[in-house]
Amino acid sequence: MEIKAKSKRLADLRAFLEQERTRLVRELEHSELATDEERNGYTNHMADNATAVFEQARNVGQQRDHQLLLGDVEAALRRMENGTYGTCLHCDTAIDSARLKALPAAALCYGCQQHLEAR
Repeated sequence: MEIKAKSKRLADLRAFLEQERTRLVRELEHSELATDEERNGYTNHMADNATAVFEQARNVGQQRDHQLLLGDVEAALRRMENGTYGTCLHCDTAIDSARLKALPAAALCYGCQQHLEAR
């Protein structure tokens, strides 16, 4: 999942990441409530049960994506606090500002990310 900020300034990126963290926490809380409500809806009709199972699987996938993104956002905020934000965790080079604008939670430079994904 990709999140985009409107600015390259560190203060603006921090504010954006904090807003994103708040949004993700709220969505995770909402999805947990929705999952609990869906568990009560099983019927004797196979099509209804299949729809319910599909919806639950989709919601679990979305919930996992949100949890992973929340972890990335929180890690980026920690890097901001300790002064390592914008530096690749793998090769210690600066992450391009355009990449940080497109993906404020990026922990790797483009080259290291490409190498990781190629494995």
